[in-house]
Formats: sequence, C-alpha cells, structure tokens
Amino acid sequence: AVSFGVAAVAQGWPAWLVVLMSAIVFAGGAQFAIVLAFSGGGGVVGAISAATLINLRFVPLAINAARSLRGGRWQRSLESQAVLDASWATARLPDGTVSREKMIAATLVQWPAWVGGTAIGAYLSPSSALVKQWGLDSLFPAMFLIFVLDIWRVSPRQRPVILLAAGIAGVMCWFVPPGVALLCSGVAGLLALRRQEA
Repeated sequence: AVSFGVAAVAQGWPAWLVVLMSAIVFAGGAQFAIVLAFSGGGGVVGAISAATLINLRFVPLAINAARSLRGGRWQRSLESQAVLDASWATARLPDGTVSREKMIAATLVQWPAWVGGTAIGAYLSPSSALVKQWGLDSLFPAMFLIFVLDIWRVSPRQRPVILLAAGIAGVMCWFVPPGVALLCSGVAGLLALRRQEA
C-alpha cells in the first residue's frame, strides 16, 4: 500500500486521488495496472481493460464464496465486496466452502490498512528525483513481474501463454506506447488461455 502511494504520486497522480482510488477500488493489482496504463499512454480504455483483465481472477472466487453469503440481494451484494485473494484464502474450509465471518473479518482489517498505507506513501512520498535515485519508479513493472513469476511457478501449462504475451508486449513497445502494448499482450494472452482450455 505504501509503495503504491509513493509510486502513483511519482507518476504524477495527485495524492488525494491516489488515496480515493485505494478507498474505492481496493484492489492492488488493478490499481497498479490503471496507473501503469495511464503513465504508458494507454488512456482510459487501456486502463479499464488492464484492470478488468487482472480482476477476472475474482470471478471463480466469487462463485465459490456466493454459497456462503447470507440475506437478500442487497446484503449479499455488500458481503461480496469482501471477496479478496487473501480474505478468501484465509476463510477456506476443508469442504471447499468459505467461512463468511472469517472472510468479512479479514477484509475489514485489510481495507483500512490498505487505504492508510496508501495515504502514508502518497502524502509522505519523496521527491521525483529521489524516487528515480532509489529505483521506486520501477515498482509497477516489478509488481507485475512478481505476478507473472508466481503464475510461472504454479502453472506450467500457462508458461507458453506467458511467453507469448511477453513477446507481443516486447515487440509492440517499439511501435506503440507501453500502456497499449500491455493491453494488447493481455488480450492476446487471454485469447490464448481460452483456446488452451477449449
């Protein structure tokens, strides 16, 4: 959270907007994708598309957690906001379902920590010169590299897709802004995954 606040401000975002994004979006991967897409020239379409592609991972988690939610439509919609990676993993039960109480409690702890950490990073961020000197401007690509390496480690079948997407992004960066290259490689990777699973 702190690193996101620092890096987003270093990309030219006002501190108040960075904190507001953390309070509303509350999804680290998507937030990094949005800022990276804008800073790379991907524009609104690129930012929304990149964030959507990253957040698609919540679909199977939400389907699994839906069985444990309670109440009517509005209450279940509100409780579904607690479906986060860490919260879902923490609340997993041996029978494959999740503990509603644990999932909600884990999210209630994470939200203020994420927003508060972002505020600390955004408002106490160093100057742009120090950001470059310390290498903090590389946090965004480093964050995505961590995501990719984790997928590479646990999903050998997806390695060809990773290589395809990385190759497309690498080539396209010579001709289009990085944000556009990120979007195109993400779409290509998603199509390759769907074909692989068909």
